[in-house]
Amino acid sequence: METQAMREARRWLGDRGVAETADGWTDTAKPDRPLTANDIAHAWADEVFTDEDLDESAAVRMAFALLDLLDDYWVTCEIRFADGGPDGPLPAGPLWDGYRRRLEAERDAEPVEYSLWVDWFEDRTTTATAFAEVLGNDITTIVTTPTPPTLRRASRVLECSGPVPWDVKHATYTTAARLPALHEPLFKALRAGYHDIYGDLDPPAALTLLTHLTLPPDTEHLTQLRTVLSAGHRNHRHNPDAWAAAAH
Repeated sequence: METQAMREARRWLGDRGVAETADGWTDTAKPDRPLTANDIAHAWADEVFTDEDLDESAAVRMAFALLDLLDDYWVTCEIRFADGGPDGPLPAGPLWDGYRRRLEAERDAEPVEYSLWVDWFEDRTTTATAFAEVLGNDITTIVTTPTPPTLRRASRVLECSGPVPWDVKHATYTTAARLPALHEPLFKALRAGYHDIYGDLDPPAALTLLTHLTLPPDTEHLTQLRTVLSAGHRNHRHNPDAWAAAAH
């Protein structure tokens, strides 16, 4: 269902000659050339931040509305570029509220999750702030009074948090472990911390967390993860053969 924000984004694009028809997206400047959502994201997403009719907060909200409408990862790239650019940073309130709301929504959040993982979490200059804003700051509230939206957000953030430094995420992981509903995504978070090329974990502490998770005994990779952590391996890249050996 199209939201009010999506309708505003559609109008914003329409003012620039971009419209969606039964046959797909078109531009009045080149009506015979069909456009993809990715084409539009590359052509117009950055223009949101130079639109003189939008203040900074409104520009951030419009960018997220474009993301909702186009469902294209490149929109999140332009948000990140604007935050780190010469006119940045973007207002933190609408920026992180935009991420949290989409992580809590029922609709697929793949572009937002991917954005967190490869852009905000892999960058050591932004990972601590990003992780705190989308999960760390309110994990205690989520665990104490969980709701379907906040559980969705926590699960999604945990599963893409492999690159977050261990000292940044350890306390959040420990709190998350108090809620059985988060045990599976927390297991995936530990596994990602081991396998992601920029993944980070402390083997003894991660093993302690792992032993406190209630998981089906046939959980895929559970034995392997327990084995490599028990052996003190921090990341797959340091000893590529350890994981295969653990399978046997």
